[in-house]
Parts: sequence; structure tokens; C-alpha cells
Amino acid sequence: MKNKILFFPFLFAWLFVAGCSADDEPTPGDGDEKVDLPPAEVQAIDLNSYDNGSGVMMQAFYWDVEPRHGWWDLLSEKVDDWADAGIDRIWLPPASKGASGGYSMGYDPSDYFDLGEFYNQQTTETRFGSREELDNLISAAHANDIEVIADIVLNHNSGGGKQLNPYRGYETWTLFDKEHGNASSKFNRTYENFYPNSTSDYDHGSLFYAETNLDHNQEYVQNWLWAADYSVANFYKNEVGFDGWRFDYVLGFEDWVVKAWMDEVGGFGVAELWHGDPNVLEDYIEDTGVAVFDFAAFYKMEEAFDRFDDLTYLTRHQVWQTYPEKAVTFTANHDTEHNNHEDNTILPANKMKAYAFILTHPGYPTIFYSDYENEAFQEELNQLILIHNSIATGDVEVLYVDNDEYIMKRNGSGSNPGLILYINTSINMKARSNIQTNWDSTPVMDYSNNIDFMITTSEDGTVSLRAPANGYAIYSIME
Repeated sequence: MKNKILFFPFLFAWLFVAGCSADDEPTPGDGDEKVDLPPAEVQAIDLNSYDNGSGVMMQAFYWDVEPRHGWWDLLSEKVDDWADAGIDRIWLPPASKGASGGYSMGYDPSDYFDLGEFYNQQTTETRFGSREELDNLISAAHANDIEVIADIVLNHNSGGGKQLNPYRGYETWTLFDKEHGNASSKFNRTYENFYPNSTSDYDHGSLFYAETNLDHNQEYVQNWLWAADYSVANFYKNEVGFDGWRFDYVLGFEDWVVKAWMDEVGGFGVAELWHGDPNVLEDYIEDTGVAVFDFAAFYKMEEAFDRFDDLTYLTRHQVWQTYPEKAVTFTANHDTEHNNHEDNTILPANKMKAYAFILTHPGYPTIFYSDYENEAFQEELNQLILIHNSIATGDVEVLYVDNDEYIMKRNGSGSNPGLILYINTSINMKARSNIQTNWDSTPVMDYSNNIDFMITTSEDGTVSLRAPANGYAIYSIME
């Protein structure tokens, strides 16, 4: 069942007539405009006193991280600060040994059970470090009440030995044993475990590594991946201590595989279904029960802020609108930044407006490591995370939208006041009057620290608010 959020993308004309009027380049207190300022004794609310039960995930890597063999130790030094900032999960790169050995980012899995313990693919440690260092990182995260999410690659294998595959009629790199890329000797594989084989001629048609796509219909493969006590899933959960799963490239195998994995071991689960159609993403949620990365929201933000420079795209169909508990929102990841294709990347100049969008709207937001470590972004991101975990709650109402202005209200819940987000992409400061708030005769201010502006709402809750040029403001009550 889809959980509908109050959302009004089709009321633009009505909002123009009945709701708001705008002034460009306003100056507080100048001209004919009357600004009702709060009394001097009023101050900002303490956002730390509000807890809406939300959290934020950190994608704790980027493509080709450095230093090699020292990544787990580096992250261990950061989890204390991340916990203080409001991060409740960290998503790690694939932790097992890949075909590229000490250079592998893990997306070419060779030995699922080698986490930096065996001399394999010309290295003992993975690119990220040793098994002991991974254990230390997970312990440090758990000590800070941070869950650790494993990146799981369930289809394309790499780094095995060459053998004749009679079902393809040529040699394939499909022999995985102690001497051929599988030093742990667990989950040995031959061509019989990949498509096609003696039990199935089905080939899912993966876009890459088609010759080493595992046949998940085989009981042997199922047992080693998730079904048996000795499986990868149970090893990662019960021995290593992972709390959940990010399923890589689920377009490469059947939906039921993820559901079977989750039924066996549970935990948090999110699928990388790289598809911009929200209907496809929602169907996957219904078929598997896991969350998805909200690529629909990502592309709507890219279109709104970059490609078309039109904020009305922010109101179009996205997964967080219908499945807020299953939509993992993001503005960047290791692939979008590494590939750097203009239609798959939100430009740095627009990143913070995009983060303001996902950190004030429903969904489970993800922060990309490289963005957080950017000195120009970190303080602002910390404030947005605080806002997200405190006053970003309640039903969503879009109060006004046009090509360069977007005003959204979260209605709050109980004693939680909620917020109003005002995004402005024009080169001028913007002001819009007759904005309907839930706060009658109440002083309000911007909690993003982007504009020094305070005002008192009218008796009926209406107010004139402002947003800085090419920026955003996030308003809530004062006390």
C-alpha cells in the first residue's frame, strides 16, 4: 500500500492568485514594506531539544579511496564526530577481496569470505585494510550507536581461473578455488554456477561480466550466498557484525533474490536500482520489501537545479512522496561523481540547495563522503543534518513554486513546530508575502544561517519571508 503524503503539485495557478506575491531584491525595513520584528528578548529555539526519530546515512567512501590499505583506520577516527553530527548509519564499500587485489574497490568480487585475511590476488589486505581493522571500525561505529551497512555484489564475479565453458563454447574466467582467486576455499565455483549451465540456459543479460553472472536458482549458490548457516549473509551478520545491506546493481538479477536474502537475515536493506522512473522503483519496493535509492528524486533535482533550471521539476513524481519510509534520497554517490556525466551529476554550485531539499523532505537522506569532507560544505551540512533530525517532520505542503522559487512547509507534529523551506535560484534576493504558516502571531527566523532575517507572523499565520540569492532559507519558530 502506498503511503500518500499531502502534496499539491497541480495548484500552481491557484497559488499564484490566492497565495503569494513577490518582490525582487528586498531590503529589510526599507521602502513601504512593514517588517514586524520579534521583540529583543525572543531567541532561537534549541534544535537539539527536538528529536523526530530520524537519522542520516553517510556513504563512507568515494571511488578509488586513498590511502590504500588505510581506509578502515581513517574511518574509525571519524565515527565519533559523525555520531555527534547525527549520522546513524555508515555505508561501507564492498569489504571482500576483489580481482584487482589491493587496488580493488570491491565491485569485482573474487572471494566473498576474504576480508583482508588471506594472501589472494597479490595482496593480503584489501584496498581498505585488514580484517582486524574492519572489525575495529565496526566496533567503533557500534559504540557510537551507528549501524554499519555492507555493500553486497550478488551477480558479477571476477578474478577466477580460466576454463572451457561448454555452454558458451569458449574459455571463461569461472574457476574459483584456493589456487584461483578464492583463497578462503569457501564458496568454490565453476562454470556450472554461472549462466548458462547444465540446469539453465537463462542469461539475465547483465550489462557487464555476463559470463560470470551467478545462477541464483541453484540451491548450491543460494546456500553459499544466504540460505545456509555458513552463507555470506550469515557470516557478514553474525561473525563480522554488519547491520544491513546495500544491494549493488540489482538490475543484474531477479527481484526475488533480494527478498530471499532479507527473509533469511533481515536488517536494513536498500537496493541500487538505477532507474529514473518512480513507478519502476515503487514496483521494486512492493516486490521485495526493501528500500531503494530514490533515483527519481535525484534526477528531478538535477533537472530542477542544472539541466532545465526550473524548480517546478521538484514537484514531479518521486518515490519519497509515496514511500517515505522506503526512499533513500541522495545528491551524489561514488558513481555519479566518478563518471561525471553532466546529466548524472548535480553541479557543485547547486549541491547545497539539493541537500537542503532532501534534508527537509521525507525520505532517508544520504550524505556523500566527499561532499561532507569538503570544507566549504561541512558546517552547512552539519546544520542541515541537525534540522533534519529535529524539525523536519509532519506532512508536506508545497506553498509556492515557479521556475526560480520553491516554498515548502512541513506541518510539524505535536509540540514539534515543523519548518518552511524557501529555495531561490535567481541572482537576486527574493521575498514572498502571504505565506500561510501554522504559527499565529509567532516570531520566526532562518535556521539555515543563510539569511539574517526575523519576522513575526500575523494573527492568521501569514507572513512575508525571504531567501538569499541563489540559495535557501529554512524558517521555524522562535521562543
